[in-house]
Amino acid sequence: MIEMNNGVPRLTRRAVLTAGAAVAGLAAVAGPVMARTAPNAHTLADFFERSGVRHVCLSPSGDKVAILRELNEAGSRRAVVDIIDAANPSAPPTRRPIGDIDCEAMVWAKPDSLLVWVALKVTIKPNNSSAQSLIATGGGEITSRRVISINPSTGAAVVLFENQRQRLRATRNLGGLIDFLHDDPDHVLMIAPTAIGVLALHKVNVLTGAAEQIERGSNNTYWWATAGGVPVLRYDINSIGSVISIYVRTPGDRNWKFARRVRVEEAPDFAYIGEAGRAGAVLVASREDGEDVMSIRELDLATLSVGPPIASRPGADVTGGVLDRREHYLGAAYFRDRLEYDFATPELAPHHRAMNRFFADECNVAFADIDAAKNRILTYVTGPREPGAWYLYDRAARSFVNLAPRTTLVAERLGKAEAVSVRTRDGAEIRAYLTAPPGGTPGPLVVLPHGGPELRDVLDWDRQVQILASQGWWVLQPNFRGSGGYGLGFAGQGWKRWGDRMQEDIEDAVDQVVAAKGLDRNRIAIMGSSYGGYAALMGAVRRPDLYKAAISICGVGDLPDILAWERRNDDTPNDEVYGFWVKRIGDPTVDRAAIEAGSPRRRVSEIRCPVILVHGANDPVVPVYQSRQMNAALRGAGKTVDYVEVPDAGHGDWEDDVEQGLMGRYIALLNRVFA
Repeated sequence: MIEMNNGVPRLTRRAVLTAGAAVAGLAAVAGPVMARTAPNAHTLADFFERSGVRHVCLSPSGDKVAILRELNEAGSRRAVVDIIDAANPSAPPTRRPIGDIDCEAMVWAKPDSLLVWVALKVTIKPNNSSAQSLIATGGGEITSRRVISINPSTGAAVVLFENQRQRLRATRNLGGLIDFLHDDPDHVLMIAPTAIGVLALHKVNVLTGAAEQIERGSNNTYWWATAGGVPVLRYDINSIGSVISIYVRTPGDRNWKFARRVRVEEAPDFAYIGEAGRAGAVLVASREDGEDVMSIRELDLATLSVGPPIASRPGADVTGGVLDRREHYLGAAYFRDRLEYDFATPELAPHHRAMNRFFADECNVAFADIDAAKNRILTYVTGPREPGAWYLYDRAARSFVNLAPRTTLVAERLGKAEAVSVRTRDGAEIRAYLTAPPGGTPGPLVVLPHGGPELRDVLDWDRQVQILASQGWWVLQPNFRGSGGYGLGFAGQGWKRWGDRMQEDIEDAVDQVVAAKGLDRNRIAIMGSSYGGYAALMGAVRRPDLYKAAISICGVGDLPDILAWERRNDDTPNDEVYGFWVKRIGDPTVDRAAIEAGSPRRRVSEIRCPVILVHGANDPVVPVYQSRQMNAALRGAGKTVDYVEVPDAGHGDWEDDVEQGLMGRYIALLNRVFA
């Protein structure tokens, strides 16, 4: 049970199951695809096929494994849960049918209760309310989420909140699981809105489905965290969803007190980990004043003081914690190039090393669940050539079994990735990841800078990367200065350097890998999402001699305009969000010349290559007008540009059919410029 970031799924009892955005159909974004794949490579369609496995979980005692599957037989869809004997995984499972319903995730609450998250999709007419929502809409498809409790022995099932019919009819999402009550295993803590829309905390019986409200949040509350089943942290979010205010209280106290504010996405400096092992304290990951990296330490709930680091590494932010069945801390998680753990329980370390050796140290082996005896460990494994699979490790039996792959992709038909140390023009060193096409033949290069910018890439599964590699192209992912994960000092080296140093680091990485691998310097393109979309456009401005195409997905085109938008929408005390971006991009009153020079929209005359712009119409992170204005500026300058606006979508959160159509569009352009 691990809470992770940086590409490793949150397979945890505390997982938040959120609704996906509605997405436009494929016809809105489809483009022609010219088939020029690498030898024996997978086709574009292969990357969007699923194995039917939705989730896997381990029973509390470790004797059983449940696998949630979606079967398609003779054109008929049905969901089932397979119960497997953990001591004999190859034996035929016991199958429990669920029905023709979209199942999303699952967790084992207690020996006789599996909780399964289901999505109910209803098509409604304009100006009418659906059976799952009393809110009138303009029509379309409405998704409601519910949790059902299934007895794995009998197959009997109940819907949670069964005794609250009005809430079941009126609420879109009843899927927020906060915690298990280990001293009261028949109940769990869940969130649901009240009649006036304020979230409340409920104690729900997993055997009967009956729910009882025990606490109500504020108007902005969206989550709680607990220690020993008692709420000790409360999360309130601002109106535009960018900043969280964290409140704390000691067990037994009724009053919440403000602790700190943190950003939702970029540059996190605080996260809840779990129980601390002593009353009145919890474990958190935090970066305190004057410190470079995120570390795990104790937070005293009464005084709000934090203790010294319990787990910390120079140059690497902690990304999560490993917890046992009762949410007790077992170790800290980090990323260097791949996932690493520092175990507080030393006997687990050699077993994790053995799991890594099993995959030739090529994959990220994340602990997903551990039985009470710490004998059987359910892991979720990903890597550059591993899209994701659940493996069961048995310490006593010395076995490591593949239970369920997520896709049908074959590692040998995917591109190998390697870590590259890049020496920059000013003598610094950055890390980059280079993926070869299957077969590794020198050829074109696609540069793929990450978003954030205070995020980072790691050696892990990236579908976009492997799709590009399957076309016979090399793919470069540079962690330029300004990236996150390496500590605040490394990130700070990119502050106010968006248009120069951060771009220079990308260019230096390109020069190095082109020379080292003998790649074709005349066939290089750049694409990216969010900040990566900005970097793609700025790359086209700075280096028209280098890039033959630029693809910007939800990217920023004008820095003064995005700063003005952040200021208009900032509802935090003292304009904290705006101040965050001023520190990183620049102050319009002092650094105006630099941020204008770093704005691709104001320099479109310098762009010579064709451009694709893609943006979600409802993007809450980078407003869609950034791409609309960039499109208008490019067209006004007589440049070649293709603009795709995805309706009913946000910051790149489109579903597979839309993503497949968009990837086809990107491939078609790159094939033309690489011809």
